[in-house]
Amino acid sequence: MTREEERILSGEQGWANQTCMKILVRLGELFGAEKLIPITSAHVSGISYKTLGDAPIEYLKAMADANAEVKVKTTLNPQSLDPEYLIRKLPIELRNKQLKILKQFDRMGMTESLTCTPYYLGKLRRGSHMAWAESSAVVYANSVLGAWTNREGGPSALAAAIIGKTPDYGIHKAENRQPNCLVHVKTDLRNETEYGALGIHLGRLLRDKIPIIQGLQKDNDRLKQLSAAIATTGMTNMFKAGSTTERKKTETVEIESNDLKRTIEELNTASNKKPDLVFIGCPHCSYAEMEKTAQLVKGKKVKQGIELWVCTSCHVKEAATDAVKQIEKSGGHVLAGVCTVVSWTEKLGIRTIMTNSAKTAYYAPTLSKADATLASMEECLKTALQG
Repeated sequence: MTREEERILSGEQGWANQTCMKILVRLGELFGAEKLIPITSAHVSGISYKTLGDAPIEYLKAMADANAEVKVKTTLNPQSLDPEYLIRKLPIELRNKQLKILKQFDRMGMTESLTCTPYYLGKLRRGSHMAWAESSAVVYANSVLGAWTNREGGPSALAAAIIGKTPDYGIHKAENRQPNCLVHVKTDLRNETEYGALGIHLGRLLRDKIPIIQGLQKDNDRLKQLSAAIATTGMTNMFKAGSTTERKKTETVEIESNDLKRTIEELNTASNKKPDLVFIGCPHCSYAEMEKTAQLVKGKKVKQGIELWVCTSCHVKEAATDAVKQIEKSGGHVLAGVCTVVSWTEKLGIRTIMTNSAKTAYYAPTLSKADATLASMEECLKTALQG
């Protein structure tokens, strides 16, 4: 440790900094890190009151009261409601607890991004070291954008943000970013849903291995779905897209069309039930996805008895104003800063969710207490709309 780091650890810079340094040092000890390295950004999870609960609120308040302040740009994961639609439909006590959590993060100097896609907020520099806690964003940043981050927990990402450093282990080291498995996809992936199904299947198979995956298209929105799903069922922190000429690694996995079909069937727990909610935007929609959704809903209306939610970040929503108007004209709701996975859908009587997100379909039965139907964006909107 440097002399400055030792002073922080000894408490010379206050309780909050000392606490954060203790977390990072202990984490480094567990994983054999020899030093701390500077980071360019942090992304903190555990923002939703639904998933965070009451106990950590006092800890966050104590940190803010002790003048904890982030040293690098720090963004936040989605909360449990949005400031326009769900805030009017959910009980006031839930809103107040959520706002109390956000206030503490704001006091520590964090950017109220409230998104699982912080990479849309600005261009990431390839090779930059970060401390991100949203698993889908970690895989996407490492795999598609060339940034370097381990899969942090909420407390360690918060600690790294306040100290401005993270332990040097795992994906931060070049030797740990080398592929050790070859995945050959022997079927054409037709849409984002099949990319998600591939991720769910691979997460179970690979655990923490780093694969080279052959047969992927260079479509970032589809790779985003793959990233989210592979992180949902496994501990893989990155993948590499490869050509069919790639040399074989220590292990080869072949993916057939039946593998994807079975995975989608497993995720479809709603059978043929009419959905209460059709949900697009897990991970949060990109500008291109907002535009595509707007084109598909144009001239149509949401069917009575069905809710249509399109979730994105405030940043993308502000940029895609025409698309937002078109979606809302159809009767849909564009929700910023929230995700159904960490919201209170069960309190709104939602028991069946139709989505194009394999991650949402996987978590719906447990986190949302809802059955799920997994289908492409086109099929989801076809179900939701008439005219």
